[in-house]
Amino acid sequence: MNDVLQEGLIRVRFAWRYRWAGLAVATGVLAVSGAALQVYADRYEAAAKVHVNTQTVLKPLMRELAAQPDIDLQVRMLARTLITHPRIEKLVDTLQLVDKDASPQLRERTIGDLVTKVRLEGSTHGNLYTISYKDRDPVRARRVVNSLVEMFVESNTSSKRQDSQQARQFIDDQISEYEKKLAEAENRLKEFKIKNFGISGATNQDFFARMAGTSDEVNRLRLELGAAEQSRDALRRELNSESPQLPTEALPRTAAGPSESELRLDAQRRQLDDLLRRYTDQHPDVIATQRNIAQIESQRRQELDAQRRSSGTAPTNPVFQQLRLSLAQSEAQVASLRSQLAVQQGRLEIVRGQASKMPQVEADLAQLNRDYEVLRRNHQQLVERRESAALGIKLDDSSQLAEFRIIEPASVSSKPVFPSRGILALAGFALSIAAGVAAAIGLTFFFPTVFDERWLQAATRRPVLGGVSVAIDDTARRDSRMQWLRFGATTALFLAFNAAWVGWVMVGGKL
Repeated sequence: MNDVLQEGLIRVRFAWRYRWAGLAVATGVLAVSGAALQVYADRYEAAAKVHVNTQTVLKPLMRELAAQPDIDLQVRMLARTLITHPRIEKLVDTLQLVDKDASPQLRERTIGDLVTKVRLEGSTHGNLYTISYKDRDPVRARRVVNSLVEMFVESNTSSKRQDSQQARQFIDDQISEYEKKLAEAENRLKEFKIKNFGISGATNQDFFARMAGTSDEVNRLRLELGAAEQSRDALRRELNSESPQLPTEALPRTAAGPSESELRLDAQRRQLDDLLRRYTDQHPDVIATQRNIAQIESQRRQELDAQRRSSGTAPTNPVFQQLRLSLAQSEAQVASLRSQLAVQQGRLEIVRGQASKMPQVEADLAQLNRDYEVLRRNHQQLVERRESAALGIKLDDSSQLAEFRIIEPASVSSKPVFPSRGILALAGFALSIAAGVAAAIGLTFFFPTVFDERWLQAATRRPVLGGVSVAIDDTARRDSRMQWLRFGATTALFLAFNAAWVGWVMVGGKL
């Protein structure tokens, strides 16, 4: 480390031989930096800050009532689209930054420079945006920033109504289309139910449920019919064992009671009245009861004819008469149950006969119901969206949703932005001195010199026996002092010129 440091000090000391070359290099670098600085002009930055308040009282109040746009996202999109070619072109025309007679190339170049130089920066937290622009003319920079702020604020309401109308028109078109589809689905479902009326599914009852219900009804009627037949047979046995006539002395003095046919006819008529209160004329039980009444009336007429032809008397035993009445009612009940059983057995056979096509009918109906339900649900949602969109349009037109507030109007700093011409002048001064010193030291490498015995031995790889010193007389000393004076004066003149030039540039001097 010491050897390297010693070698460096020796090279710096021997760089004195190339001092004039280093001074010439420094002068040349200074001249080049000065010429370059003459074409460079100070730039001034104009800036403005705009705050967008999207957290208003109206927004949370209407959250569940209307479809609200994402105001924060809209503001960010407005910020991103502010610095675009069409907007900057409009800005150039408004501020007349380019003459009307200028060439299209100059116009496009001006627009491109503005797109590149205009900056729009947003804060990390909150909608605070800074619009800045750097230009050689501070007045023009402020005008550009002020116009951009106005465009940013006005762009908030320029496209809201158009977007809202497009959304409303799209929803209306979709609702009309779904209404047509919904009507077609309803017609298909109606025609299918009419075509397959009575088949499982078309009457809102599953096939297996219908068949199971019909089978249970048949079993119930069979049990009731068996019980009714047993009761009828018991009444017949009791009637056969009872004498129809009472002894003469036991006969009542009143007139004879109604006959058996009359009692049966009366019982059937009461049963018919009861059935008509519950069913229609086409019900199987009503039809069977009417048939029994017709048979009893025919039997009654035959009995009356027989009574007229015979001399016999009607039964006088009241127990016999009551048994005959109960038997007539039991036979009517048996006949009614048999009729109902026949009807239900016929229905069961029909349902069983439809078993082959029942799964396909139910599948088709399920598909129709599923399609109809999907269309109905989508149509209902679209209608709700339309009402919400209508309220959202009114909410979107309200100026309270997003408030643009200019925090800092467009202003220009009195000092030029970094790097200014003064800073560049100082940098050129320092660069020229560094270049001169580097050139003097670098020449020691291009023109190597043996400085002492150690360097000679390293260069020749030969043993060095010794060295001869230089004897300096008065003349040599006088010449050396003159060289120091000339170089010092030249260097002082160079530094003075540099200082004056830097000062002149800092006060705004320019050729």
